[in-house]
Formats: sequence, structure tokens, C-alpha cells
Amino acid sequence: MDQAIQKLIDNLHDIPTMPNVVIKALNIVKDPNSSIKELGDIISYDQSLSIKVLNLVNSAYYGFAQQISSITRALALLGMNKAKNIIVAAAMKPMFSSEKNKELWEHAITTAVGCEYLANYLKIMDSDEAFMIGFMHDIGKLILNMQNTDSLAKIKELTNEGSDIIEAENAFFGTNHAEVGAELSKKWQLPVLLTNTIKYHHRPTDSTIPTECSLVYVVDKLVQTNFKDEYLNTDYVKILNIKLDHPKILRESIINKAQILLNELST
Repeated sequence: MDQAIQKLIDNLHDIPTMPNVVIKALNIVKDPNSSIKELGDIISYDQSLSIKVLNLVNSAYYGFAQQISSITRALALLGMNKAKNIIVAAAMKPMFSSEKNKELWEHAITTAVGCEYLANYLKIMDSDEAFMIGFMHDIGKLILNMQNTDSLAKIKELTNEGSDIIEAENAFFGTNHAEVGAELSKKWQLPVLLTNTIKYHHRPTDSTIPTECSLVYVVDKLVQTNFKDEYLNTDYVKILNIKLDHPKILRESIINKAQILLNELST
């Protein structure tokens, strides 16, 4: 591991741990012999999570015609991977509970929704996996946000003015959220797809999976509060084979769709 990342992690006493329910859910989905019932069983042990999952399934985001009151029925309608996405998003929300992580939480959900939408539209990867890589892409910021508040404020100021966030973080911390996030992903034993997209979502062509990383890059840029057309790297847009004649319209569509999910997760 890079010395700057190692030093950063070693100096922290409260490195986030992946919630047990998320670990179990990921393992169940990974096992080809597992069943929806097994996924339902792990949720049922957590009453608050059960309520959250049912609320989400019955929300306008998924748009099922009938009211669903059974976890097993809800998961069966969603399918294994969509169910996993709900569990991960709901179970990880407490990690983003501090005030300085609130913006990170909203950005994670919005990017997840955008990646899911574009992956489905462009048919470039499984849309459920796209949701997860979008949700996890900035997870390294959880670590950086535990650092010097003055540095974080300065980095935010620089990026709002159009500076590259990776360069700014490297200058202040000797590393950046993409590198730190990839190490955290390995620590959590997340799938290689997640680790790779976390590490390379700012430089997709350095990755062995440039399409997936470019998807995260494009959506990440589109939904930034200070978005401007010129901030998009056209080389990465071309990898997706998409014409972005009206990026601001796409941006608004993603943000509006994500707001439905954010409203449900905030209750």
C-alpha cells in the first residue's frame, strides 16, 4: 500500500467497518445457490431495516401497482440484485450521519441512480451493478472527511472554482479519495468491480474496465453542484458512445429521480 494511504489509515482510530447485514447480503447474492428467502431472513432480524426496505419498495421510485407488506414478496418482485442495492443503501446510511458527510450521502445516491439509469439506457452493463458502483465511488471521502476540517474546506473551495479534486487532495493529504477508497474497498473485501471503479473513476482509461469507470466519471461530473459542460472530458464520454447534446437536461432528470429515493431514505 502507498505510504501516504497507510499513514492516513494508521492515524485513524475509527476506520469504518462494513455493516454485518451488508456483508451477509453481498455473500448471499454472490452465491449462485442462494435464495431470495435467505436474503429476506437477514433483513427480518433488523426491524428498522425491514421497515426501510418496505417503504422503499412501496415508493414511487419503484412504482409497483399494489401495496407490498411482506419482505419476501418485496424481494421477489425486486429480484436479488435490486434487493441487495436497497439493503446496502439503507444499511450504510448511518455511516453518512455526520453533518460533513450529508453532502457525500446525497451525492452517492444521486450518482447511483444516474449510473443505473444510463447503464440501462446504453445497455453497457448490468443496471443493478451500475447502481452499486455509483453508490460506492466516493467512499474514500469517508476517510478524508475524518481529517483536517480546514483542509477539507480549502479543497471544496478549489473544486468549486473548477480545480481538479484529485490534484487538490494530493496536495493536502499526499493521496486522494480514489486511492483511499480502493484500499477501503479491499479492506471490506468488496468485489473487484467496485474496487476498480472506485480507484479509476477519475481516470477511466488507466483501468482495465474503462467503460464502467467512464460511466461513473460522466454521472459523477453531471450531478456536481457546480456542473459546467466544459468540465466533462470528451474522451471519457466517447467511451460510452453517447451524445450529450443537452447534458443539463439529463442532469436534471437524474437529480429529480434521485430525489424520490433520497426522500424515502431520509424518513
